[in-house]
Amino acid sequence: MAKKTKGKQNFVVMENETIDQCLDRMKSEGYIPTRRMEEPIFQEVERNGKKEVEPCGRKIVFEGRLMNPEG
Repeated sequence: MAKKTKGKQNFVVMENETIDQCLDRMKSEGYIPTRRMEEPIFQEVERNGKKEVEPCGRKIVFEGRLMNPEG
């Protein structure tokens, strides 16, 4: 995970959570989204004696900024 700086935090969309639920969680903790990052998740599969890499999902991370950093 990226470094935390004052007033910023990263929020990962959990496995059984929708994007809207993650955004609601951010809002309830006092953050607004400033950036969305996606990373593909790969897995190794053996086919015909050869190992192949194929995508099996994605990881979504929102960078959030405090709505009111003074208080």
